[in-house]
Amino acid sequence: MELAHSLLLKEEAYNQLGEFQKAEFIFEWLQFLEKLLPVTSRADIRENQKKLVEQLTSLLNNSPGPPTRRLLAKNLAVLYSTGDTFSVYQTIDKCNELIRSKDDSPSYLPTKLAAVVCLGYLYKKLGRILGNSFTDTVGNVLKAMKNAESQGRYEIMLSLQNILNGLGAAAIPCHRDIYKAARSCLTDRSMAVRCAAAKCLLELQNEAIFMWSTDLDSVVTLCFKSFEGSNYDVRLAVSKLLGTILARALTSKQITASTKHNFRRVSLEDVMELLGTGFLRGSCGFLRASGDMLKGTSSVSRDVRVGVTQAYVVFVSTLGAQWLERNFSAFLSHILDLVSQSHPKAVQSAMDAIGCRRCVSFILRATVGGLLGEKAQIAAAKEICQAIWKLKKVVDAAISDGNLETKINTTDVTASQHVLVCALQELGSLIHGLGTTAAPLLQDSSTGVLEAVISVILHPSISVRLTAAWCLRCIAVALPSYVSLLLDRCIERLSALKSCPEAVTGYSFAVAALLGAVKHCPLGIPHGKGKVIMTVAEDLLRSASQNSRISLQRMQAGWLLIAALMTLGPAVVQHHLPRILLLWKCIFPSSPKDLETEKTRGDAFTWQVTLEGRAGALCAIKSFVSHCAGLLTDEVVQRLLPPLPSAVDLLTQLSSIYKSYGNSLKTPSTVYRQKLYELLAVLPPKAYEGDFSAVLKELVADLTVTDSQIDASAFLLPSLCHENDLLLLGPLLQETDHRFIEEQLLLGNSIAGGSLEYDPYSIYEKFAKGDSVPKPLPPALSVISAASRLFGVMFSHITESHRLQVLEQLLNSIKQTKGSRQQIVQLHVVSAFSTSLKHLANCKGSLGSEEVRRSALMLVMGALESNNPLLRCAAAECLARLAQVVSDSAFTAGLAQVSFDKLKSARDVVSRTGHSLALGCLYRYLGGISSTQHLNACVGILYTLSQDSTSPDVQAWALHSLSLIVDLAGPLYHVHVEPTLSLVLMLLLSVPPAYAEVHQSLGRCLNALITTLGPELQGSSTAVSALRTSCLLGCAVMQDNPDCLVQAQAISCLQQLHMFSPRHVNLSNLVCCLCMNLCSSYLLLRRAVVACLRQLVQREAAEVSEYAVALVKESKEDFTPDVNIREIGLEGALLGLLDKELDPRLCQDIKETLTHMLTSMAVEKLSFWLKLCKDVLAASADFNTVASIDTTQEEETAKGDDVSVLTSDSDDRFHPFRNPRWSTRVFAAECVCKIISQCENAGSAHFDITLAQERKQRDSRDDFLVLHLADLVRMAFMAATDHSDQLRLSGLQMLQIIVRKFAAVPEPEFPGHVILEQYQANVGAALRPAFAPETPPDVTAKACQVCSAWIASGVVSDLNDLRRVHQLLVSSLLKVQAGKEAQNEQYNESTSTMEVLAVLKAWAEVYIVAIEKQKNQSDTHKHSLKIVNSSEESYRDVTFSASGLLDLVQADLGTLSKLWLAALQDFALLTLPPEYASQLPAEGGTFYTAETIENARPHYYSSWALILYATALWLTSTGFIVVDPDEGVTNLSRPVTPTTMCQDSSTRPLVKSPEDVNTDRFHLILGISVEFLCSPGSDAAMENIIACLHALQALFDVPWPRSKIGGDQELGVELLNVLHRLILTRESPDIQLAALEVVRLILFAAQEHVKEKRRSAEVDDGAAEKETLPEFGEGKDTGGLVPGKSLVFATLELCVCILVRQLPQLNPKLTGSPAVPPGKHLLLSEDGSRLVAAALVILSDVPAICSPEGSVSVLPTILYLIIGVLKETAVKLQDGQLPLTVAASLQALKGLLSSPMARAEKSQNAWTNLLRSALVTVLDCWDQDGLLQELDEISLLTAITVFVMSTSPEVTTVECLQKRCMEKFKTTLDSKDPLVQCKCYQLLHSIFQHPNKTVSYPYIHSLVPSIVGKLQETEKAKPENAAELQVIQEGIKVVTALTAAAEEQHRAHLVACFLPILISFLLDENALVSATISAKNLHEFALQTLMQIGPQYSSVFKKLMASSPTMKARLESAIKGNQESIKVKTTKHAKTPGKSSSIQLKTNFL
Repeated sequence: MELAHSLLLKEEAYNQLGEFQKAEFIFEWLQFLEKLLPVTSRADIRENQKKLVEQLTSLLNNSPGPPTRRLLAKNLAVLYSTGDTFSVYQTIDKCNELIRSKDDSPSYLPTKLAAVVCLGYLYKKLGRILGNSFTDTVGNVLKAMKNAESQGRYEIMLSLQNILNGLGAAAIPCHRDIYKAARSCLTDRSMAVRCAAAKCLLELQNEAIFMWSTDLDSVVTLCFKSFEGSNYDVRLAVSKLLGTILARALTSKQITASTKHNFRRVSLEDVMELLGTGFLRGSCGFLRASGDMLKGTSSVSRDVRVGVTQAYVVFVSTLGAQWLERNFSAFLSHILDLVSQSHPKAVQSAMDAIGCRRCVSFILRATVGGLLGEKAQIAAAKEICQAIWKLKKVVDAAISDGNLETKINTTDVTASQHVLVCALQELGSLIHGLGTTAAPLLQDSSTGVLEAVISVILHPSISVRLTAAWCLRCIAVALPSYVSLLLDRCIERLSALKSCPEAVTGYSFAVAALLGAVKHCPLGIPHGKGKVIMTVAEDLLRSASQNSRISLQRMQAGWLLIAALMTLGPAVVQHHLPRILLLWKCIFPSSPKDLETEKTRGDAFTWQVTLEGRAGALCAIKSFVSHCAGLLTDEVVQRLLPPLPSAVDLLTQLSSIYKSYGNSLKTPSTVYRQKLYELLAVLPPKAYEGDFSAVLKELVADLTVTDSQIDASAFLLPSLCHENDLLLLGPLLQETDHRFIEEQLLLGNSIAGGSLEYDPYSIYEKFAKGDSVPKPLPPALSVISAASRLFGVMFSHITESHRLQVLEQLLNSIKQTKGSRQQIVQLHVVSAFSTSLKHLANCKGSLGSEEVRRSALMLVMGALESNNPLLRCAAAECLARLAQVVSDSAFTAGLAQVSFDKLKSARDVVSRTGHSLALGCLYRYLGGISSTQHLNACVGILYTLSQDSTSPDVQAWALHSLSLIVDLAGPLYHVHVEPTLSLVLMLLLSVPPAYAEVHQSLGRCLNALITTLGPELQGSSTAVSALRTSCLLGCAVMQDNPDCLVQAQAISCLQQLHMFSPRHVNLSNLVCCLCMNLCSSYLLLRRAVVACLRQLVQREAAEVSEYAVALVKESKEDFTPDVNIREIGLEGALLGLLDKELDPRLCQDIKETLTHMLTSMAVEKLSFWLKLCKDVLAASADFNTVASIDTTQEEETAKGDDVSVLTSDSDDRFHPFRNPRWSTRVFAAECVCKIISQCENAGSAHFDITLAQERKQRDSRDDFLVLHLADLVRMAFMAATDHSDQLRLSGLQMLQIIVRKFAAVPEPEFPGHVILEQYQANVGAALRPAFAPETPPDVTAKACQVCSAWIASGVVSDLNDLRRVHQLLVSSLLKVQAGKEAQNEQYNESTSTMEVLAVLKAWAEVYIVAIEKQKNQSDTHKHSLKIVNSSEESYRDVTFSASGLLDLVQADLGTLSKLWLAALQDFALLTLPPEYASQLPAEGGTFYTAETIENARPHYYSSWALILYATALWLTSTGFIVVDPDEGVTNLSRPVTPTTMCQDSSTRPLVKSPEDVNTDRFHLILGISVEFLCSPGSDAAMENIIACLHALQALFDVPWPRSKIGGDQELGVELLNVLHRLILTRESPDIQLAALEVVRLILFAAQEHVKEKRRSAEVDDGAAEKETLPEFGEGKDTGGLVPGKSLVFATLELCVCILVRQLPQLNPKLTGSPAVPPGKHLLLSEDGSRLVAAALVILSDVPAICSPEGSVSVLPTILYLIIGVLKETAVKLQDGQLPLTVAASLQALKGLLSSPMARAEKSQNAWTNLLRSALVTVLDCWDQDGLLQELDEISLLTAITVFVMSTSPEVTTVECLQKRCMEKFKTTLDSKDPLVQCKCYQLLHSIFQHPNKTVSYPYIHSLVPSIVGKLQETEKAKPENAAELQVIQEGIKVVTALTAAAEEQHRAHLVACFLPILISFLLDENALVSATISAKNLHEFALQTLMQIGPQYSSVFKKLMASSPTMKARLESAIKGNQESIKVKTTKHAKTPGKSSSIQLKTNFL
């Protein structure tokens, strides 16, 4: 294929190829040429033009396939437009000649078609350059059309469209001829030709004025005719034509001179009338109403009506949203008029009425719902409301007019019903879509929406009553605050109007609908409502028999309410269950005898009532089983069962009852059957085993009933076919934007689809789609689907013999019928049997013996050859299930053989399609194909069938089957991949485009092949690259296909290719293709585009985005006008699409795509993303300024249209988003939050304004989040104050994130302030509305979180400013104090729990922060007092904010503490295991009610931790002193202190002692903490764990709780074990550190306890009997520690865990293992070091809680660990500092060595020995080979010093040890490193001063000589730098100190040695000037030391001076120089008094 990549075709290479390869080669070359020509230079093209034209025109004769001819034509056109045009006429002539040719043979056809296509493209590209040649061409083409076949007509139409496009107005002479030709094609029998003709006419109307002026009527009639017998694509194309022409007729003003005389101005009424005629009368024309029409027998064909419906939508969309707003009332009245009684024919039958209503609803939904923004929608809703009021008045007038008898017959009443249904449906959908933004609409009393809807609940027509109820349900879902209110109102009316039949049904429908809405409202309804409804329902059922006029209605209403009540779930239903079960038991006769008496007694009416009632009861129980599965205990099931046999008995008697009482019982008995079947299907089959045979008999009868004329395949079978196979059946079964109306065409003529009035019980069920009305089918159909479902369940539970019997019965019934009836029976039977196989497969059952299998097979095979394609699909699926259930390879092979034989012999389309699909499906559930033999056979047969060009159906089914086999065969298929690919390509290049279904199947094959090849496609071998090229070629052919579904296939194939081999897919072309189709009118294509984008942006978001923008900038042609990528990028376009799309799956994909783009690009394109989000959030409905006319017809705008003049461009630029829906705004707000978190990961500059500004100045392209803070706050403010509650929640969330992230960012211009401070007004204003009384609780709860975050953030330091927000929290607290009585009646009780806990949590957060700040400031205060004394004033400033914050809380702390304790007590009760449920208080807790306990739980779980911490802090601040004397009585609705825990008021002591109250509180906090920390779920929030640990820390910070835990050793051990487990399971260092702190406090408590016991023992026993004192502390006399009981053991375990986790080499078991390389020192992370340090602190405290013997047991372990840490972490750091761990280990060592146990008599010897060993260990560290250079000598020396200084002398004065220690010091003194020397001197300094001479003297004797020696050396080598200087200074200090400490007799000698050294350091005046800084400093230091020592030892000093005159002179000159310099300094100061004072002030201030 590489050879094809050249400008000229390489003919020698081409000629060597086979026939099929040639086609591929040519296509590849043409594809390459298409890319190459636009980028080749003009000169090159001209050079090769002649040859190229020759090559291209010669290809015309090679009969090119459809894709090839299109490419060929495009290339020719481009070649002429870039090169010379002189030879173009020859080419045109040649094409015309080919077209004129008389050769009619099929082989010549492609050549003719190619010529036609070429002409089209040449004229399109070159247009008017071609002069007048077009008249001949057009004439020639039109002549050719007269005897062309469908492919020819199709291509000619498309070609004419291109010619018209290129020529524009120049083609006027030919317009009439083309119009005539296109007219005939518009009603062609080929659908593809009709589509092409519609496109041609659409192009023609741009210039042909007559089409929308003089000939308008005939064009419209023609379009109506075209709709007859059309398919989906034709309806789309023709409706687009019709809608556009009418819009054009309405808006055009141009009247040219020629047409003036017969031009009439078209008004909106005229247009509407034209469309209305089509809708109501179809295509019969206006005057020529046929006889049928006059007789009133014919009805409009459905496809015309559906087509016209789509045309209405196109018409309005073309005119735009602005036009619709202006003309809405006229439009609405016309649309509603379509179903009014002024056109009785349209609604004469129920079927027609339902169909028309659907169409009207669709028009309103697509225009009002799809085009208008929120403000305009509210206006539209008002208009609709007006319409409802008008109709209401008509009905009222009609009803009040006549007396009772006449009222029902009044035509006006029935007339208004359909209009009302449509109006109410649209009103419901509108409000549902608007959500809480519709609140102003409902509050507007002048419109009276609720009044209007409630007033029509009494309408005589049941469908109006139901729709009104459904409309109320929509209102309730949209505005949850209205649910309770509406329920109350309806229940009240229902009780008041019990005797009016309409009111009883109407209001019961309304209540049921509202109950159904509750599960969509997270805030729920008050629990008590259930009780009220239950009472009303019971009352209705009891009083049903009192008044026969309304008994039927009451019966139905009562059961409907009970059934709807079940949807509220088990929490509500369990309270009413006994009453419901009693009613259920009573409604059925208790024995068969009673049933017999019933039969003899009743009449038609009583039976009707009985059946209705029983059907209702069945429905209620089914609803119970579906919605309250949790209550279905065995006991309840047992109580449900007794009435079932009686219900089944009645089922068997129904037919005889129906015969006795006639037709009036037909519907009730059918409904009864349906409801019974539905109930049995959801009950466990074991429950009604006894009735199996009776029920099955009825089921078989229902399934095989012969009088049923309804073909129900369209709704029964799709669910039983495999979704992949449904693709074969064309667009009707696929999801499209028009599915809502297209469905009726699918269902056949006898049914129009479902409607609410067929089953009122569906009003409370959950619908498939949020806002679409439920559409239950008529009972006759529903009963069949219920029967087939139940058959499926039962068949898998009956015996084998019974199965055989049933199957034979079914087979017989099929045989006995003929014709269409046979097909219907077959359909029912197959659907039932298919369901049963599904059940068998699910429960892994087997089918049974050979006979059963044979019958089953006969059944399925019969259906496999049915005429109904849907049935064939279902049968193939059934066959696959059969193979799965039998799961016997021989049986499966037999099935395959049957199909093979059939396919070999059969010639008819039906059996070939059925059996080929069967082959594809057969192995679907058997884990794939494993036999190569079977595979080869299948592939062979399907290859042959797929090339059968006589029947596209066979081709499509065979190819589809092949695609399934490719998938199922997996790797086995590799051998066939190449031939299959060739076959697919060959067909793609040759099958005519009109056969879209074949192309779709080819696409599926290609997709399956790409999947099979998988990652192999990345390979570089020639074979693989050939396969890859073929795949890409196939995709290219499919992308060019006119059918949208084929294009969607192409995109998903490219998506697969891109996944497996990204390098080989041209991303820019792919992105270009995706952007082009982003707004396609086909849903499936849009889905494919977005799914592909979603995958691409995960890997290459930036590239995709750039390509999209580049594409728009490059594309000269008009780019899809719906998407404004140029301004707002692909991201903006996707956001815009998200706003328009209604398909949930597509919206989800768009959101994911945008999220991926955001995560990978938001930081780089920060301004762009923030602007996008801001535009969406800011584009509220106020920007509604001008029309958004669809500007596709650019000529119109040029001619100054009246409407388009208004479309000012500037406006569009500023507001890319017009009135986005609230859901889009919510998404934008979520995006902003994601952007903030992305920036957080990207670097600190985003949150540091100084840094950001610096970097921005350096590079202006850089962008940082902090620079956009104003925008962020503004967006959060806009969102938080919106009408939509969801948006308010998102806005508050955003605000909270902003406060948290930016709180600490300082404001550089005002030091001491933060950047957020300037926005405090915005924050206050955003929060205030959330605390208004009418705000929903969830918004208030969220706002509380933001308040606490704001107050706690410390942004505002001024109390007066803080008070604004603080006041909001105070107001909420007052609401909480009001208790349960003041609860909101609108929502469920659990919402008030949510709100209360949110308030308490917010206060807790504020209190915690206040305390923490106070703590920090008291620390800094102590610190600052140490440093400087003048900081009194500054301290006062600092503490102000913290104590101020604390003051704010302090005022309410009394109340708060009680509420907090109450909440914790509730939480403690709720966390009890289920078995303690009986102990819970019956009336609930303080803040929750017993009934809503489950709903309340999550709220407690989300807020307990902070409340716990705050309570612990409060208790510690009061030190557990009970302040409040009347603790037991508070102002809450119930006393809330923990004293009431689980106690009855009668048993409670009146007042508890403070000790008891404290103990209760202590155990409450400790209990909650331990319960949580024992097993925090893996999802437990980090914050909760840390808050819990902090609470424990706070608790043990004060003595009283410490005494509790210290005194209760078991409790301490348990706590330590819990913490140990926590440390093991949680890696987070914060958690581990907090846990260690708690451990330290527990240990401290134990120490205090032991000390206290020792002290009291000493006091009690007196000092006399000291020997007999008992031992306190662990280990008693033996020193043994018991694991599990011992606190010490638990502590050690925990510390070892921490240490070994951080330093594995401490574990002796690990040291030899490869996991720990020996001798490498690890530098720990900062967190690791902190953990180790904390553990060491704890270790050193352990001996204090042991007895002396116990301490001896633990000492070795502790020493090992401490010295181990020292050894492992003592590494030299650069700056000479000690690592944190080393410092900690030295500290711990010191603490340990100075422990009293070391000196206690019982343990002294043992300790001494152990400590000596430890010292040896330290000394041994030095001697390990090769480690010295890494180890830090300083740390080890320090350790030795600690030993020397802290232990008793006998430890270290052992000679050998002492000697080794001194050696270490000696070697260190000789170190090269001045830092080391320096430290060594300091350590010796301390040792020399040891009070015990036995310790210090040996060191002095050994080391002083070398120190003095070192100082003497310094005379010669002066210090070079500061470090060396410091060494000498330290040395001087040591000797000075030594001199002071020496004994009298030696002192003189020492001084005499020391002074000469000091004097030698002095410099004379000359030397001083030139000396280094170090030398000068040394000079000064020596001089100072001399000045000190001289006077002290004056005698020695004088002697020395006398003996050495040089020294004396040196000293004197130095002193003199020193005095002079002091003088100079003082004079300098005196000269500048002003300066110095100012400096003084500055420093004081600081």
